[in-house]
Amino acid sequence: MGKLFVDVLIQFTTEGGKVPLGIRWDDGRMSSIDRVIDVRKNDSLKAGSKGVRYTCRIKGKQMYLYSEDDKWYVETTQ
Repeated sequence: MGKLFVDVLIQFTTEGGKVPLGIRWDDGRMSSIDRVIDVRKNDSLKAGSKGVRYTCRIKGKQMYLYSEDDKWYVETTQ
C-alpha cells in the first residue's frame, strides 16, 4: 500500500480543529466531502505512517483521509 497525496479544502473551527470539505485529486478533479463520520488519531497500517484519520463519505462511499505533518493523503493499492 502507498500514499496518494491530495490537496484538501479545509475549514478551521474556532477551537482550532480542522474540518475537510473537499479533495482535489491528482488529475485535477474536485470531490466534495458529504460528511465527516469520525476523526481519530490513528496509524495507517497499510501506508506505514501515523497521523489523524478522517472517516469521510464522498458520493455515498466511505473512505479514509489522513493528515500527517500538514500533508493530506489517501491510501492506494499501488
